[in-house]
Amino acid sequence: MSEPAIAVEETPLLDNLLPSCRDGLAAAETLLDRARQAVAGRVAPGGRVDSAALETEQFAAHGFAWLTTYVEALRQMLDWAERTNGAGKFGEREGLMLQSAFGEYLSQMWGGIAMSQGEVVRLGDLGVPDDAAHAFYTESVERLTGAGNTTAARHRLCELIAEEGFADPALDDETLGLMQDQFNRFADEKIAPHCHEWHVRDELIPLPLVEELSELGVFGLTVPEEYGGLGLGKMAMCVVTEELSRGYIGVGSLGTRSEIAAELIRLGGTEAQKAKWLPRIASGEILPTAVFTEPNTGSDLGSLRTRAERDGDVYRIHGNKTWITHGARSDLMTLLARSNPDEPGYRGLSMFLAEKPRGTDADPFPADGMSGGEIRVLGYRGMKEYEIGFDGFEVAADNLLGEAEGDGFKQLMATFESARIQTAARAVGVAQNALELALTYAKERIQFRKPLAAFPRISGKIAWMAVETMISRQLSYFAARQKDSDRRCDVEAGMAKLLAARTAWSNADNAVQIHGGNGYAEEYPISRVLCDARILNIFEGTAEIQANVITRGLLSSRN
Repeated sequence: MSEPAIAVEETPLLDNLLPSCRDGLAAAETLLDRARQAVAGRVAPGGRVDSAALETEQFAAHGFAWLTTYVEALRQMLDWAERTNGAGKFGEREGLMLQSAFGEYLSQMWGGIAMSQGEVVRLGDLGVPDDAAHAFYTESVERLTGAGNTTAARHRLCELIAEEGFADPALDDETLGLMQDQFNRFADEKIAPHCHEWHVRDELIPLPLVEELSELGVFGLTVPEEYGGLGLGKMAMCVVTEELSRGYIGVGSLGTRSEIAAELIRLGGTEAQKAKWLPRIASGEILPTAVFTEPNTGSDLGSLRTRAERDGDVYRIHGNKTWITHGARSDLMTLLARSNPDEPGYRGLSMFLAEKPRGTDADPFPADGMSGGEIRVLGYRGMKEYEIGFDGFEVAADNLLGEAEGDGFKQLMATFESARIQTAARAVGVAQNALELALTYAKERIQFRKPLAAFPRISGKIAWMAVETMISRQLSYFAARQKDSDRRCDVEAGMAKLLAARTAWSNADNAVQIHGGNGYAEEYPISRVLCDARILNIFEGTAEIQANVITRGLLSSRN
């Protein structure tokens, strides 16, 4: 007689789970402290990060960023479980998610964290001494790593999700819950049935849908009420962005450009600029785009070469920009250019609010001194990408942000926390989309006289996708709450973006695997989601840049 595929107990849920997780987290925090000491000795020997040492020790430094992210992720998952338990909603499904999260992440801390497909960082790479590594392996850690994320636990979790649905994110706010429900329905009814055709035909998101989003207040979520917005926080932005991105990343990203422009103007603009631009952004009357990147600079913004030359009442822009999302259909460019050629690096940069007419497919940039064309891309197609050349393009002098030259880089940096939190929320939405597509397919696809979800490796993939999506969601919420509390959160935003982007790609890749050959067919939506997910590790700062930001933040100002 053959053995059953999975030896399932009545329930693989561990008893005394919450105390075990608290102990496991304490062990992880102690390990992180030892790792901090070891890495700081290499890259910040005098208490300040040494740039040359950081580059030389990049693998260890970035590994420390990942270890920190894992510890914070477990902290936020435990907080989610405690809140869920306090609300009387912590059942078998939630417990299995928590123990799987702790079992897997503690195991990876001990054995190696995958920073990418070909890069696994281990405690020895960080310089963690053997005694600290062995001390980490406490009784609780041994219990969680041994029995937390088992095949039986994952299989049972997949069954529960298929029967009961996904776990409550524990928003703990009635207004946010109502917003989530509203935009969940909107995504299911207005986005999901149509977005795959937009992708296949490489079309812009239809303007009627953009107008509906305007009416719902999507473009003014965080704009202060006195300027026509809803005056909500970053948590609301996360909830709305995640649901729209679950429908289609392009729709979820429409608000990103408005968020960046509004944040720039709110934080760095004059009162006249705020009064002129914020109400029009909030209402959706104008659609902004961000014009920062150049062909040879990427993340190295200090090397920007596009020039802004003062000529009476205008600045004339000369140079080239690339990877401009929604560039043709936008009405306003937040444009970063070098206004002082004698100032090297970041100090000579200024930010401009550059008005432009909307373009068409035939004539994308119908403005004097401006030309460009589309960059064809694998995914993330609904707004299209462009390269733009400027040859004397005029920007009114009073559209210099803050009416102060040389502040452009500082003004941009002030927006990066919000932009990265929003990108993390987009990634969570994409991850959730991939998870839902995989679960639906695995329940409906019959192979060898049973649904795919009945097979251990399929159910295991789906369960872990659900767990890591929740981990990423809670980490994103944490960063948003930090921002809403007016706390510095560059590290938290970086961690949220770092982990959520990896999760989106991992979920999409696993979902394609579950679909088999069909997942590689253009007609199946998961093929689009795979292409869309890949960009998340690149824009708003690559995974490598996020790791650098996290390590610098932790070992310098927060040391």
